[in-house]
Amino acid sequence: MKIRKELYFGFTLMGLIVAAALAMVFSVDTMTNGHYGLLMLSLVVVAIMLGFPTAFTLMGMGMLFAFFAYHSGDQTASGALRQTLDLMVQRAFSVMGNDVLISIPLFVFMGYLVERANLIEKLFRSLHLSLARVPGSLAVATLVTCAVFATATGIVGAVVTLMGLLALPQMLRAGYDVRLSAGAITAGGCLGILIPPSVLLIVYGATAGVSVVQLYAGAFFPGIMLAGLYIVYVIIMAKIKPAWAPPLTAEQRAVPLPSPLKAIGATSQAWAPASLVQALKGKRNQAVSTRYLLGQLGILLMPLVLFVAAAGLSYQSVTTVPTVETFDALQPMGAGQDSETSSEDGLAEPGQEEGGLSEPEGADGGVAAPPGAEEEAAEKGEAPASPSDSVALPPGATPTPAGEPGATSKPAPTGYWIGVGVGALALAVFYALMSYARLEVFKMLLSSFFPLLILILAVLGSIVFGLATPTEAAAVGAFGGFVLAAAYRQLTFGVVKESVFLTAKTSAMVCWLFVGSAIFSAAFALLGGQELVEQWVLGMNLSKTEFLILSQVIIFILGWPLEWTEIIVIFMPIFIPLLDNFGVDPLFFGLLVALNLQTAFLSPPVAMSAFYLKGVAPKHVTLNQIFAGMLPFMGIQIIAIVLLYQFPGIGLWLPEVLYK
Repeated sequence: MKIRKELYFGFTLMGLIVAAALAMVFSVDTMTNGHYGLLMLSLVVVAIMLGFPTAFTLMGMGMLFAFFAYHSGDQTASGALRQTLDLMVQRAFSVMGNDVLISIPLFVFMGYLVERANLIEKLFRSLHLSLARVPGSLAVATLVTCAVFATATGIVGAVVTLMGLLALPQMLRAGYDVRLSAGAITAGGCLGILIPPSVLLIVYGATAGVSVVQLYAGAFFPGIMLAGLYIVYVIIMAKIKPAWAPPLTAEQRAVPLPSPLKAIGATSQAWAPASLVQALKGKRNQAVSTRYLLGQLGILLMPLVLFVAAAGLSYQSVTTVPTVETFDALQPMGAGQDSETSSEDGLAEPGQEEGGLSEPEGADGGVAAPPGAEEEAAEKGEAPASPSDSVALPPGATPTPAGEPGATSKPAPTGYWIGVGVGALALAVFYALMSYARLEVFKMLLSSFFPLLILILAVLGSIVFGLATPTEAAAVGAFGGFVLAAAYRQLTFGVVKESVFLTAKTSAMVCWLFVGSAIFSAAFALLGGQELVEQWVLGMNLSKTEFLILSQVIIFILGWPLEWTEIIVIFMPIFIPLLDNFGVDPLFFGLLVALNLQTAFLSPPVAMSAFYLKGVAPKHVTLNQIFAGMLPFMGIQIIAIVLLYQFPGIGLWLPEVLYK
């Protein structure tokens, strides 16, 4: 029987792990509990590579070695068994009480509903036509569609499968290279594990104790950067090797016009604004209702209305002066109370009893003015201020002079006018190029791209700007998925039933992974494996840069045999305690890991996105061609990691601005 190359690679990797474990066993004079912890880690990786269920492998290994850790002390077998079972219950209960994990099923449910609303076909078609003049337009439209749809769903398998059914046949018919087409689909589909709302970031935040809100804010620009690098690579390859991505023909770029527009004499290249206005006041609309023409004109003017509304609201916000609270109505403490009386059995005021404190001489119930203050005030012709009548203003507040009303507005800053000017110029170009063909493409975008964009902005905006917690925003997203499915007439009982079933299946997998990871991590800590790893790393006297390079290389290698869920729940509890020793921000480390774990879906032999695509690709597309197409995109991911390390502000600027 012939064994495939992937299996050779997998067996070789397992052999190296087993050989390293045996070398550790035979190289030490005495096996300590820490060495048994490393042995447990090796056995878990090999068992997962052999195909055993990850969650239950972690749970079983964790309980077995936890019993060994307890029993290796002075505990009896029954006592060690009781403590092991107690540990399992405590860890499972801690996972059940984790509020962050509630958002996972809601986000997953939103993704499945959006996926079944059949938006992706309209989205790809509209983006493909709007980018028709860009080199490699089909591949670029595929990447943009994947980025938008992956943001809305976050389900890698669903995005890769749907794009494999929709985009791959069109790219192959247009003469695109198989490797470039496969690489664009698989790499674009993986963007969902990085761009928020990402389940990976929720799992990392719950594992590392980092705010999911800050992770979402931090991952926003790195995700856009990675998608942008993919698009730049495709455009460059289309320029260098036109045979890999031939330009679309005029027939492929053609946009059919509806019959009412043809009835008024519209052509694809005619300027739509003037033509619609002329049709309204002319005789050519006799065969077309005025209501239809006004509707088309309303769609055409929608960007202008939105621009004016946004400019007006922005002007009001940047010119309004915040009201400074006044403190004139505040009274000194104790004012209004009868100084001669006190409540029965209450505390008497100072100075009312013999031996009590008396007020400073000449204070008259207030605080004495500093020496010379009265003379200085008399020279200026002012009455000396009574300290009892004044209250300190908060830092940064400026008092308003008596009798002068405070300013309620200020001039708009220069940046506002620059922004308005740029927006007006873009709007002018938009309308100058608005032919009837582009109007039809714009209407297609309105029905596919903008509903998803509104849903994404509603979910992410409410999280990033602190209007809602991730769980609350996930609930809003799930409701938005219902609305989208209903709007596109896809909300049937079968769709809801299937979405609920798949959501329960995915959520159960993640939660069992957390339970197994918690038990495994507890057993690893009991055996002292974490201390052994920490001593080994610290003993190498690494700098911060060297530690980050070492950790990212390890994660990159682990991405070959393992999926991102296994890497997060097994190895992050080992790396996170080391961050303080090297002064690494867990938020920044999480962004590096999220970028790195893109490779978990693109690196053979366990590149799941390749197998998703192979399952729906034509028979002549081989797995080796898909792997070859993914390799350049893996290189781009490494470039993105280097850029994020060299310029941390890409990921840390937005969290610092929003949550400083």
